[in-house]
Amino acid sequence: MIVWITHIYSQPFLRYAFFAGTAIALAAGLVGYFIVLRSQVFTGDALSHVAFTGAVAALATGADLLVGLYGACIVVALAMAALGNRGQSDDTVIGSVFAWILGLGALFLSVYTTSKSGSNGTSGVNVLFGTIFGLSASQAITDAAVCLGVCVVIIAIGRPLLFASIDAAVASASRVPVRALGFIFLGMVGVTAAAATQAVGALLLLGLIAAPAGAAQRLTARPFAALWLSAGIAVGSLWAGLLIAYAAPTLPPSFCIIGAATLTYLIVFALTGNPARPASLSGSPPPYS
Repeated sequence: MIVWITHIYSQPFLRYAFFAGTAIALAAGLVGYFIVLRSQVFTGDALSHVAFTGAVAALATGADLLVGLYGACIVVALAMAALGNRGQSDDTVIGSVFAWILGLGALFLSVYTTSKSGSNGTSGVNVLFGTIFGLSASQAITDAAVCLGVCVVIIAIGRPLLFASIDAAVASASRVPVRALGFIFLGMVGVTAAAATQAVGALLLLGLIAAPAGAAQRLTARPFAALWLSAGIAVGSLWAGLLIAYAAPTLPPSFCIIGAATLTYLIVFALTGNPARPASLSGSPPPYS
């Protein structure tokens, strides 16, 4: 085992994958907990398509892929917050954005694949399915720094965001900036979606965000315990996925990562009955002052 771990560490592409992937999974787990708690899973799904469209738009116009990826996710996330109620996008807004973004994605993909520079479509496929084993040192450092920044923000606003997520009316009456928190949170969701796209791809990133959080909320009713449990499951799923993909090279790492996260959720689902609920939703005093 020690020899195998040493061998893995000696491979630069694996070091970069574990380094960046751990930070991405940690951010996805923390953000995912609040996405599930606030019933905004559809928002994460919409942003996965935004990530694809933004990246392909950047490729089609000759811009840097990361500019399109992060720019589109952040701008659209904030736009959904602005159009929604109290900084929380509703299904009508998300559905409209979803359809519009998919149309733009089809347009830019057509432009990119028919252009001379994008004739092979390899970059577009990487955006769809992820390329975590293809991260360079600079990309790994950038993704890790961005995602650790997301973690810091989520931890900093965690208590008031929990209050606003459980009972927005009472939180607003208590002078909690509910709408501002909604904008900040959706902005962090956008950043996380952009970073996670490079790890698991636009088509699969929702699994890394939603599955660990769903499992954590079934295991405990304590909000902050569930928050960190969600992050732990996400990181564990990513590590397991990378090790499986390395041991079985024919399996894509994105599939292995999402497979591990989904399997964890299914096991928890089978072992538990009704999902655990935050203490304040079950009749106990709220977990905030």
